[in-house]
Amino acid sequence: MNLNRMYALSIRHLYLIKGSFPRILDLIYWPTIQIILWGFISKFFTMYSDYYTNTVGVILSCAILYDFLFRSSISFNMLFLEEIWSRNFTNLFVAPLKISEIIIALTCTALLRTLIGIVPAVLLMSPLFGVSIVDMGPSLILLFLSLYVFGITLGVLVTSGLLRFGPSFENTAWSSLFLLAPLGCVYYPLSILPDWLQIISKFLPLVYIFEEARSILVNNIVNYENIINALLLNIIYFSIAVGVFYYSFYGARKKGTLVNMGE
Repeated sequence: MNLNRMYALSIRHLYLIKGSFPRILDLIYWPTIQIILWGFISKFFTMYSDYYTNTVGVILSCAILYDFLFRSSISFNMLFLEEIWSRNFTNLFVAPLKISEIIIALTCTALLRTLIGIVPAVLLMSPLFGVSIVDMGPSLILLFLSLYVFGITLGVLVTSGLLRFGPSFENTAWSSLFLLAPLGCVYYPLSILPDWLQIISKFLPLVYIFEEARSILVNNIVNYENIINALLLNIIYFSIAVGVFYYSFYGARKKGTLVNMGE
């Protein structure tokens, strides 16, 4: 692997963000609005529900975690889509870039895009609603790590579809996480789901991540079994996603569709 090539690809996208106020505003706008919206919804629930002793804290913290996951996946997809929209994807290989270098560069750059969007929302939680997600303690780092890896995994799978089916597949970039959210038990416990759906949900890292988040916020108990299960599943799914990406890339190159990427 060549660090200079990966750095060049990352810095290209960072300059695009740095030089465009609308891009920065778009990254910050949606997470901030989401947190404000869920904050007031949570305050309403506090008045009419006693399921959680800290309704605002639980729902807002889960909203931040889910938005971090969503931003991670979308950021990876957007970086790849920008290469397609600008018809620059095939030009990258003049360097020449390796597939592994593209994945690593986009993964690192996606983290910076995600943080630009999520940090302002986190900072607003305390002054507006008296809630701080850092109260979850050191285990929060592991939860964020699991969410980021899963977000990147989904991003890699979506870009694999873009390579295989072309830009017509890009709608999946926006819908993939919405399809998984009901099974991920973001705002409610696993026990809410029917028994047969619980079996399916247990194959998703999201379930263990958000069950752990509620365990910390509601019971002040850290269950490392949930964290380990989430990390193991993430490693398995990420490995599969990278394999699918390689397969899609070489298939597209063999068919000659890489040349028409973006048209």
